[in-house]
Amino acid sequence: MITVLSPTQKNQAPQTPSEVLRKINAQCRNCSPITPFECINRCPIYKLKNELRNLWETMENPNYLKELLNVLKNKTRLQILLAITCGRYSATQLQAQLKESGISHSQANIIEEYLRPMVSVGLTSVSREEYYATTFGARIAEQLGCFLEFAAKLSDRSECYEEALLKSLLLGAKTFEEIEAVIPPKAVSRTLKRLRSTGLISAPDGKAYIFFYRSKRDFSKDTLTPTEQQIYDSVVNDQGTPLGAIAKKTGISKRRSYKIIKGLKGKKLMFCRRTPKLYTLTADGQNLAMVLEDLQRTVEAAWDSMQQVMHQPELTAGEPYSAARPAAKPAEIAA
Repeated sequence: MITVLSPTQKNQAPQTPSEVLRKINAQCRNCSPITPFECINRCPIYKLKNELRNLWETMENPNYLKELLNVLKNKTRLQILLAITCGRYSATQLQAQLKESGISHSQANIIEEYLRPMVSVGLTSVSREEYYATTFGARIAEQLGCFLEFAAKLSDRSECYEEALLKSLLLGAKTFEEIEAVIPPKAVSRTLKRLRSTGLISAPDGKAYIFFYRSKRDFSKDTLTPTEQQIYDSVVNDQGTPLGAIAKKTGISKRRSYKIIKGLKGKKLMFCRRTPKLYTLTADGQNLAMVLEDLQRTVEAAWDSMQQVMHQPELTAGEPYSAARPAAKPAEIAA
């Protein structure tokens, strides 16, 4: 019998589907089973081919990436996935392991709520009532990083608007109007509220900042009162100064400061600019967004490599695959 290519062998880095398929096809071509039933019943390579074929079919779902993220956004599922990358576990063994971590669930609940959703997106598989991580699942588990820490902060039954926005903010800060182009306008306010409450994004309070600047006019040509001079001197012209900072620096109330500024504007010594409110990623938000981006790249790389291998006859000589179908790469994390 040929060598087993296990995706969860210890001290072995998870391989891409392309690498796995190339190796198992090379081994299949050199294998001489006595009967076809030997392949079906005993050959681990045959079973691994079926696993990868099932993943290929699962990824054809246009909402696959959204469903994958909703499965992963559960701390208990992630703990189970990390555990079964090291070996096969029955529901009884997983129940005992979870209990040691302070999590009590019935075996039926573990299967229905945690294992079956992972099986449905190709992260895990089951054989003889034992669950194990697939090649793809082991690859994903390796990339989880800080996702385990923040999984509970994201809704596990959502349209993934939070994930789409986090990924978009990796490219830079955005205004409210720019965010409306990323996710549906009706969902923007509640999505921003959830992400701010979990400390994943930040933004200044209020709708916009108004910054005050000095004009190029020579102030010495005008007679300024001591209070006007104090307000005028408090303005940092390179970056502009908001009203609150002026009031704090001078010790003059905001109302009175604004009244004095209005007079200085009338003398053409000051002017103001309105800066839109910008939403940016916090350090935690950036770490999570990078993990999400890596997960998406892994899904796309798996799809691309499997598509190339599945449709190349010379690489599948050991066993005929299903006929080629129109390629439809899993959609990005987006609304």
